[in-house]
Amino acid sequence: MLSQVKGLSRHFTEETLRAHLIDRSVRRDDGCLIVCGYGSQRGVYQKVAGRAWAHITAYVVLVGGYDPSLDVHHLCGVPDCIEPTHLQQVTHAESCRNRTQQPRCRQGHEREIDPASGRYRKVCRVCNSEAQRRWRVRQAAEVAAARAAHGRQVG
Repeated sequence: MLSQVKGLSRHFTEETLRAHLIDRSVRRDDGCLIVCGYGSQRGVYQKVAGRAWAHITAYVVLVGGYDPSLDVHHLCGVPDCIEPTHLQQVTHAESCRNRTQQPRCRQGHEREIDPASGRYRKVCRVCNSEAQRRWRVRQAAEVAAARAAHGRQVG
């Protein structure tokens, strides 16, 4: 069964992998079992035990009956959750149908609805304008430094 998981280190058995996942995870108040994998960012899919996705390895060793042709879907919507009751296998088409867009961006700004499609815009306008402002400040500093290095007047 473990041989069907892509990227899983070969030295693990089901028992050692189960212990490894439990040791690297923390229980939250809402019932999610959050794994601390190789990634440093919370809220993203985590890799453990080689290069295998934590939620897939958790499904294999904690739930069982893994079918590699199906996707492992989080019922709770938390990508780094490995709680067995929050994981289920569905087809890729079903997984795509269940996906919802978030009404807020990562920074917490309200997303605008695109009038052409009726869906939320992919890019937050507030975050995009802030990123452009930071880029313009960096570019101006680089130009000023380059002019100063060549003895030209900054201005």
